[in-house]
Amino acid sequence: MSVIESVRRQLVPIHPEGYLFIAAFAVATLILAWIWAPLGWLAFIATLWCAYFFRDPERVTPLAADLVVSPADGVVSFAGLASPPPELGLGAAPLQRVSIFMSVFDCHVNRAPVEGLVRRVVYHPGAFLSADLDKASEANERNGVVIENAAGAFGVVQIAGLIARRIVCFTQQGAHLAVGDRFGLIRFGSRVDVYLPEGARIVMGVGARAVAGETVVAELGRLGPPRQFRVN
Repeated sequence: MSVIESVRRQLVPIHPEGYLFIAAFAVATLILAWIWAPLGWLAFIATLWCAYFFRDPERVTPLAADLVVSPADGVVSFAGLASPPPELGLGAAPLQRVSIFMSVFDCHVNRAPVEGLVRRVVYHPGAFLSADLDKASEANERNGVVIENAAGAFGVVQIAGLIARRIVCFTQQGAHLAVGDRFGLIRFGSRVDVYLPEGARIVMGVGARAVAGETVVAELGRLGPPRQFRVN
């Protein structure tokens, strides 16, 4: 691999949603550096972090109709049965749910877990509790997307967190998403829940790390007991 190719691989694109924030951090850096140099250096580090936060790397997505991939980078904070938010229109019965918690150091671009037609996009105002709490699914500000395909309806919920104050959704009702397509972004620490149709089996355990658009979090049409996991 050439030096140029090696450098190119290290330069991850920045999502356009981050340009304004990075510019604001850069201006603040100049002002603080003029006031006092040490403050300027601290602000410079914060600017680098902001650019890192809004990174939008390419992902290698598995293309198989029976797989559900992670919609977010982060740690699995919940994997089991839970009732979906009523605004999704998925019924009141508990469904298999995988929750991915994103820290401020994770990539926050969200990707479609399956291919399908967007049947519903609905925003729900709420609080800003820490997104790693289970009650954040009901109490926090959120945006729900329902994706439907031959396997059934999938609910994907973007949940704002303690620091996150802005949920961005790029898709709309009637759109067609391919698995791994970018559909949204949440700023500064948050969570994404995926509600699965009947017949799905979760294949990740709590505490495992997922990569958006790449990591398989569930399998479809493979009935059987849930997988067991251990920490090594």
